[in-house]
Amino acid sequence: MRLKDIKVGVALTGSHCCLSEVMPYIKALVNEGAQVIPIISSVVAETDSRFGLAESWKKQLTEITGSGIIQTITAAEPVGPQKLLDILVVAPCTGNTLAKLANAITDGPVLMAVKAHLRNQRPVVLGISTNDGLSMNAKNWGLLLNTKNIYVIPFGQDDPVNKPNSLKARWELIVDTVAMALNGKQIQPMLVVYG
Repeated sequence: MRLKDIKVGVALTGSHCCLSEVMPYIKALVNEGAQVIPIISSVVAETDSRFGLAESWKKQLTEITGSGIIQTITAAEPVGPQKLLDILVVAPCTGNTLAKLANAITDGPVLMAVKAHLRNQRPVVLGISTNDGLSMNAKNWGLLLNTKNIYVIPFGQDDPVNKPNSLKARWELIVDTVAMALNGKQIQPMLVVYG
């Protein structure tokens, strides 16, 4: 159990197509001994999509983690001063979230949790999922790749023919990325071939 007694925040943002892909790896964190605290963006908390209902995602998170969900800015703020987490994973991390993180905009629970956690100089792991990672959001991704205490789940182009600007993390590497980041190391290779 590589993560025994480690407090891991897992924050989900509105890349709804990836939520079902990420859930098994949240369970994998729990199976590795982590105490997982779920955090969700307002979009995940409130949006029913063709990929699932908001209440269903919340129910799954509660069942997997056994923890209550942080889903407001005020609930996320104590993450910093109370040092609630050892590490924080944002997966999936949308282009919208990337842009706001890179520009210090804190207007939602996930962004507040990241800001509050980083003030303690503790690791944040980002799992990118955006259709504009190699276009409009490339500069934001580049900034975050060079930011202290930010680590990334290895990623690649998930559909270079039909979506040439799209980037997506390899979710199966979440646990390995967390284990390395807790030791101050970026898992390598960072750029991977998808599929």
